[in-house]
Amino acid sequence: MITVGDEQYGKVTSATKAPSTAQKLFGDFDPKLAELTDNVLFADVWERRELSKRDRSLITVAALIALNRPEQLRAHLQRARENGVTKDEVVEVITHLAFYTGWPNAINAIQTAREVFQ
Repeated sequence: MITVGDEQYGKVTSATKAPSTAQKLFGDFDPKLAELTDNVLFADVWERRELSKRDRSLITVAALIALNRPEQLRAHLQRARENGVTKDEVVEVITHLAFYTGWPNAINAIQTAREVFQ
């Protein structure tokens, strides 16, 4: 089980005290997707040594900005903070991406980042 802030990721068993975020958000409707989220994405992919968690956070944040996914961006900005990404770095990523992914995506990302970093 991996704990990030108040969220827990990893294998969910009957012995696990609290359900993961995936289990809470959609586990009742799509238990397989919640299981894959916990056991493959967060317990495997995010734990691979080829990239640091900080680098994975920057990549994920950039992808979510490009895709204009503010709800997922909010959660991953919080994770990025926990993984050592600073507010100044996030602002620079958003500014840089404005030229590649579009101004509206950058404006939405800034509003989300402001909420997370305040």
